[in-house]
Amino acid sequence: MDTVSSVAAVVLRRDPAASSADTRLIDATLRCIARWGISKTTLDDVAREARCSRATVYRSFPGGKSALLDTVLDVEVERFLTRLRDRLSTAADLEDALVAVMVEAGTTIAAHDALHYLLEHEQDLVLPRLAFKELDELLAAIRAVGGPLLARFVADPATAERAAEWVARLTLSYTLSPAAGFDTADEVSVRTLVTTFVLPGLLSPIDS
Repeated sequence: MDTVSSVAAVVLRRDPAASSADTRLIDATLRCIARWGISKTTLDDVAREARCSRATVYRSFPGGKSALLDTVLDVEVERFLTRLRDRLSTAADLEDALVAVMVEAGTTIAAHDALHYLLEHEQDLVLPRLAFKELDELLAAIRAVGGPLLARFVADPATAERAAEWVARLTLSYTLSPAAGFDTADEVSVRTLVTTFVLPGLLSPIDS
């Protein structure tokens, strides 16, 4: 599964068909990945976990395992964006918005059993997608969707996109290399980071 390409596709395409996927099969796949990882999970495993036949899985996802995994990722991204929009709807200013984005991302990652398994046991499937050209593609996708979400809190679209990218970079960094005394799922911890380092960099002009 090309993780970055799939993420980029869902956030840029915003295809509403993703929400009509069979959630029972999606959730069963996530449970299987949390238990065995991507490499060892088979369509038979998913069918047993979902309590349906293998033929049912193939009818829902004619492309087989690859199509199923792509859809799982699309749905998980859409679920995250839905929760994020809900948080941002109550944000009063840019500070609240940035805190909301990072805390939602941190909370999602902390509670995501399938992702934890991959980061611990199948890093070769994850880490190459977070470097070089593929990281650039992922960040471009994040700017494309994150910019509009933050646009009402800043004066111009470029700043909104930059804010979305900064939050993404920080969240990725602290996820892959946790720091003592900082928790991306803790609002107090995140707000201190945002007010001390992120907001000054976004709102203060840099002297040339």
